[in-house]
Parts: sequence; C-alpha cells; structure tokens
Amino acid sequence: MEVKAPSELLKAQKLANLLDTAVKLPIIPIRIGLDSLIGLIPGAGDALMLFISLRIVWLGKSLGMPKALIAQMIKNSVIDFALGFIPFIGDIVDIFYKANQKNVRIMERWWISQNKANVDKATQQALETWAAQQDAN
Repeated sequence: MEVKAPSELLKAQKLANLLDTAVKLPIIPIRIGLDSLIGLIPGAGDALMLFISLRIVWLGKSLGMPKALIAQMIKNSVIDFALGFIPFIGDIVDIFYKANQKNVRIMERWWISQNKANVDKATQQALETWAAQQDAN
C-alpha cells in the first residue's frame, strides 16, 4: 500500500518553499525566498506576495479543509502582508515570519489527521518489507 499526498498539498509545499526558503544566504545560515526579496518593493511587492500567498490558502480550501483552519491560514498571510508595510523592520521580520511555510504545516497536519490510518498502515507495511529484506541479508 502506498500513500501519496494530494497534488494540492504538493503544489502548496513547492510554492511555500519558493516563497519562503528558496535561497540560502551566504555566510549566515538563513534561507529566504521570493517573499522576502519581492517584498522589498514598497507596497506593490507586498501586495503581489499576498496574492501569491493566498494561492496556498486556496489549495487548502480545495482540499476541503475546515473553515477554521482556512481562517488561520488567511490570518498568517495577512500578518505577513501587514509586516511588510513597516519600513526596514518589516523587511527583516519578514525573513523570519514565514507565513507560507506555516500555512503548509497547517495543511500537512490536517491532511495527516484525515489519513492517519492509511499512513500508519503503509508505514507498517514498509517496515515489514524492510525487516524481511534485512533478514534475507
């Protein structure tokens, strides 16, 4: 039995990585993404990043996530957007407040909670297969 995450979740993960952690900064161990870079453009950059961030929320909604979790995801995106309007400090805080990653973690936790039995069963089968291979060697 193989359990795969739905395409919406995989798309959200890729988008969040691009927006929040795509680039490793030299010398310091911090990763940033397009959100931090494009967010440096006053006003328009933050608005564009909010629009793209809401794509992740829409992917969560299309999975059938509960309204309370969707609202939490929207709140994370709006906080990120609002922080961008604080000159300089907002840009620095934006590096550390990774709303898109937070939203994907909400999606992942929800999806796992909905599919726990299948994930556990697939994990058990994979473990049994691995154990049998180890015994054969």
